[in-house]
Amino acid sequence: MKKEFVVIGLGRFGGSIVRELIEQDADVMAIDKDSERVDEFSSIATQAVVADTTDESVLKSLGIRNFEHVIVAIGENIQASILTTLMLKEIGVKKITVKAQNDYHAKVLSKIGADKVVHPERDMGIRIAHNILSNNVLDYLELSDEHSIMEIKANQKLAGYTLIGLDIRARYGINIVAIKRGDDIIVSPQADMEIEQEDILIIIGSDADINRFEKKMMN
Repeated sequence: MKKEFVVIGLGRFGGSIVRELIEQDADVMAIDKDSERVDEFSSIATQAVVADTTDESVLKSLGIRNFEHVIVAIGENIQASILTTLMLKEIGVKKITVKAQNDYHAKVLSKIGADKVVHPERDMGIRIAHNILSNNVLDYLELSDEHSIMEIKANQKLAGYTLIGLDIRARYGINIVAIKRGDDIIVSPQADMEIEQEDILIIIGSDADINRFEKKMMN
């Protein structure tokens, strides 16, 4: 069976989620108060609906509690985001992911029962800043407030060393969990594996430890 999702709010963030879910062969109900936005997605989403999701009777009439996952991607209207999340919780939606505008909004969403709170603008800003600061940083994913995964391209400082020779875990407290080499991905690489320039190292650790490693080894 196809996975079924509801995306509420069809701005840039919500719209990109709808497109990607459809691309991944999921069923998606796309909802927004703006009829023009809904028209834009009527030929993309499985179902596109103009609706006010702060009204519990509207949510019930749409049968939203039958969907396994609802993504609340409402833009600037924090009140509508919070009320919608509350209503979804009230009617018994199993999993709710909500876009937060700021840390205060995120705290409220967590307290009222959102299963996952995302900060797309902040997270993208962090990723871009890392990419700008270091030509070797290819991607960055925040796991929590203090821990991240990063993809970095091995430079001349790292090339020719084995993992045990670098002793990254002992010196920096981070772990290399995989290495991409061309089209191959080596998961849990052996300690005696030698790093080649242009290898992509996937590292995991606390932000403080990753920053120390970046400053010492990547610049």
